[in-house]
Amino acid sequence: MTFRTFLLATTVFTVAGALSAQAQTLSGKVSSAEEGLMEGVLVTAKKEGATVTTTVVTNDKGEFSFPAGRLEPGKYTISTRAIGYTLTGPKSVDVSASGTSADIKLGRARNIAAQLSNGEWMLSIPGQDAFKASFMLDCQGCHTLQRVFTATHDAQEWKQVFTRMGRYAPETTPLHPQLIVQGGARSERPRVAANQMQQAAEYLEKVSIANPDRLEYEFRTLPRPKGKATKVVITEYDLPRKEAQPHDVVIDADGHAWYSDFGNQVVGELDPKTGKVADYKLELLRPAQPKGSLDIELDPDGNLWIGMSYQGGASKIDRKTKKVTTYPLPEEWLDLTTQTNQVTPTNMYIDGKVWLSDNATRNHYRLDIKTGKWDNIGQAKTAGGRVITGYGNPTDKDNNLFMLEFSGNSIGMRNAKTGEVKIWTTPNQRTRPRRGRFDDQGRLWFAEYAGNAVGVFDPATERMKEYKMPSPWGNPYDAVPTKGGTEVWTGSMSNDLVSRINTKTEEVTEYLMPRTTNIRRVFVDETSGRPVLWIGNNHGAAIVKVEPQD
Repeated sequence: MTFRTFLLATTVFTVAGALSAQAQTLSGKVSSAEEGLMEGVLVTAKKEGATVTTTVVTNDKGEFSFPAGRLEPGKYTISTRAIGYTLTGPKSVDVSASGTSADIKLGRARNIAAQLSNGEWMLSIPGQDAFKASFMLDCQGCHTLQRVFTATHDAQEWKQVFTRMGRYAPETTPLHPQLIVQGGARSERPRVAANQMQQAAEYLEKVSIANPDRLEYEFRTLPRPKGKATKVVITEYDLPRKEAQPHDVVIDADGHAWYSDFGNQVVGELDPKTGKVADYKLELLRPAQPKGSLDIELDPDGNLWIGMSYQGGASKIDRKTKKVTTYPLPEEWLDLTTQTNQVTPTNMYIDGKVWLSDNATRNHYRLDIKTGKWDNIGQAKTAGGRVITGYGNPTDKDNNLFMLEFSGNSIGMRNAKTGEVKIWTTPNQRTRPRRGRFDDQGRLWFAEYAGNAVGVFDPATERMKEYKMPSPWGNPYDAVPTKGGTEVWTGSMSNDLVSRINTKTEEVTEYLMPRTTNIRRVFVDETSGRPVLWIGNNHGAAIVKVEPQD
């Protein structure tokens, strides 16, 4: 199979109101009649007409301050996040060249349901956690759980919803639905298992707050940030295309943020210094299939590789020339519901191979980077016949493929030379390992989505360890270590928190995001010395930078 190379024109946008080097600061205090001075309130400032938003958090004296250089003079809209409270005023301020002081007042919220994160909904509704998690967590991949728990459906209608939702691709959002092509091995499954459908339907009818006869329960909320969790600056860069779904974000050697678009045949590049955003189109290989990509990875040369999901193949973007090279898989290897989500070029120069996996057929492929041809090496099977596949497929220094089993509780390794497959089990059951990365000591760090933990596996000793997240319903999606493995970062799809783990002390610091943030991939940039986290808001068309200040 030959590969196709083409150079696509780019569309460039300029972010209005890009940050100025001469910007001054905004400071003040936040208080309410109920609490007085308030710690842990997120204060967000956005200049009129701009698409860059900056957020800081109040300390234990209720004080906030935007660092010098972050806000240029002008009129700013002010917003806050503090569960149970709404902003009374001021709702806008004029920031002068010499700096501005503004004291912010909050009042009790009338409708706290509108403020709950997905995790707080899961915390609030009655029932066993295992039951709730078994069918509701996957809903948040497409929309918030508020949509579920405020619906007016009865049990019979919910069963129809389960069947209908099973026909939508994971890349779906309410504003951008995409159907799976019917007939494939994975295309006929309802969103909820058949043996659980009646129970789940009756349950959702009983807990919906739209049902006047619902089960009685109180809303339970997570505490506001305290201590170290307040020492952070969060910057959001709105993307020009409001339909953009930035699933993965990585930072290149120039400090540019590249993102995969989960719902569109586009890869984007943001220059945080200038505010410019460029889009590069990916080739459409299978027009009838859902569009969009998931995994984006840097190769040893700093170029970008993208798993093309339902399109069946991989793409490479030369970081300097912007040339897009497409490596399609042969049609005869593909299923109707093929998802070549994960591509791994990390250690491709060890043996000249790039790994790719198909989550539908469960086959693995290797691309010869010299010839551009794929080898189909089939499913990863142990000597006993057990098959394992991975939603995350990191490679070690020898380019051996590791598989994080999202459907279960195992980690597998496929030897690049011999093809031998080994499988290890996580300490707890039904942890659902999702995605992760190797540190420079050869240890694999990974997210345990259902275990509410981050795990670490040392292939040399075959030992595992878990770091539990302090807040419930964290559901970590990905994990990434810093240099030396002294810190590990993860992000939650459920409770809008990103977590920073000190691996020596096991202290976990959780930073709250300014708004609902559907977090997937996490990436840590260490070029400035201090680790800086980058994530995409997959449902919010924004790229987010998280800078600890301690």
